[in-house]
This record gives sequence, structure tokens and C-alpha cells, in this order.
Amino acid sequence: MKRVFSRLFLLTLLLAVSNVYTQDPVDPNPYKVGENLVYEGKYKPFLGIPFTVADLEFSVSSIAESDDLAVKIEARSRGTLIKLFGFKFFQRIESTVDSEKLQAKKTVKRDEQGDDRIRDSEANFDYDSMKVSYTETDPNDPSRPPRRVASVIEYGTQDIVSAVYMLRGMPLEVGKTITLKVSDSGLVYDVPVNVIEREQKDSIYGKVWCWRVEPQIFGEGRFVEQKGSLTIWITDDARRMPVRAKLDTKLGDVDIRLKEIKTVPPPVVESN
Repeated sequence: MKRVFSRLFLLTLLLAVSNVYTQDPVDPNPYKVGENLVYEGKYKPFLGIPFTVADLEFSVSSIAESDDLAVKIEARSRGTLIKLFGFKFFQRIESTVDSEKLQAKKTVKRDEQGDDRIRDSEANFDYDSMKVSYTETDPNDPSRPPRRVASVIEYGTQDIVSAVYMLRGMPLEVGKTITLKVSDSGLVYDVPVNVIEREQKDSIYGKVWCWRVEPQIFGEGRFVEQKGSLTIWITDDARRMPVRAKLDTKLGDVDIRLKEIKTVPPPVVESN
């Protein structure tokens, strides 16, 4: 479950007259500097009662003396998961994105699972050599050799964070399949995203029309090599806000809902 959380995350008001609707214009650049999105995740075991397990926060910042953007997600365990099971996790993923070409340039990750397992990693995307180079280290064991992986990439490759934002800037229609090139831990995956239907969902905006999309991340040779499914609801309006996501896994379901939108003064991250 924690591995699914760490990869996720993830991704609408209709103007309707009779049976005809007009889709609001979509901003092709989905990154809004100063926008912070806060989500709450609840886990429901089979035949069990759902309980809160984590908070997730997405944020976008500008980078000093650069046209690039810094996009960060933090996922932190909380509530019943810690109290009843004594398990805690924390993951921070910081993605550097080319604001013009809308492709990932660097991914820095901190992955903590309890106090014993901690991993730091960095992936660098080189579009001259068309390769991504990934290095993972164990700060608890400095003598352990780093894990290194390199893979071939294409222009427009995303990481797990930027892929969520890319969906917000794409035109959607029922029956359409969008395939994203997504790199994680040095490997590169084709991720088909199926647009299933439009439906109304409850959200912090009230009841809104949403696009229901299903990224194909589960299965052999995919991000998560087990049975399961991921569904994301994105508002069908100019905001293109991911208001809800649901993970169905063999261990139970995880329901992730947008609970707060913070607009802060445009932050600036120091360039590396």
C-alpha cells in the first residue's frame, strides 16, 4: 500500500444546455506557481471500516534565475495507521520541470518506511544523450554501494509527479486513450490513460462534472506488478482539478480526496 501511495498520486464544471455541452478552454500549461493542493487518503480493508492513513500535498514553485519549475509532493502517514499498526511512512519527491517543453529534468526523492528503511535517490534526464540516470543510496548505511540504473528516454518524458500535472493540460474526451512516457527509479514505462466517462462527483466545489480517467499502472511490466486499478476524477472545467482518486488493490481500497487548496505568494526555490 505504501508503495502505491508513494507513486501516486495523482489527477470539472460543465456548461450544459439540454443535451449539448461546451468544454471550457484548457490551459496547455498545467503548472500554477503558488498553487498548493492538499489531499487526504483513507484506507478501507476488505470487510472493514475505512480509516485515515495519510496526507498528501502538491506544490509548485519557480526556481531562481531559471525558467524551470520546482514541483513537490509530500506524503505522510497519520491517524489510525500509526496508532493501531505502529507503521509510519514519509515520502518527498521534488521534480524539476522544463516550463517550456513540459518535460522532467530532475527528480530527487526521499523515501522513509519506519525508522529502519530510508532511501535517497536522484534521477537526471539528459535530452542530449537521451538517457535518464538514476542513483539510489542508503543514508543508514554509507558503505553500501549506490544502486544505479540508466534507461533510454524520449522528448516529453515525465516523472511520477509531472505526469499527474500533464493530464490537467490535455484535451479529454470519452473513449480517448492518452499514452504518457513516465520514468520512475531509472526505468521508463508507457502508461496508457483511458478516458472512461463524464460523471458528477462530490468535491470541495460541491457536486461537479468530472472526467473519469484510468491510468494503467497495475500489471506485469508496469509500475505496480500486481492486480489492481487506479481511477482519477478531474473536473471538467478550466480548472482541471484532480478532486479524487481511488486505488483498488488486493489488500483493500484507498480513497484520496482533495480537501484544501492553498494559494500562497509565488515561492522561489534556489537553483542547484
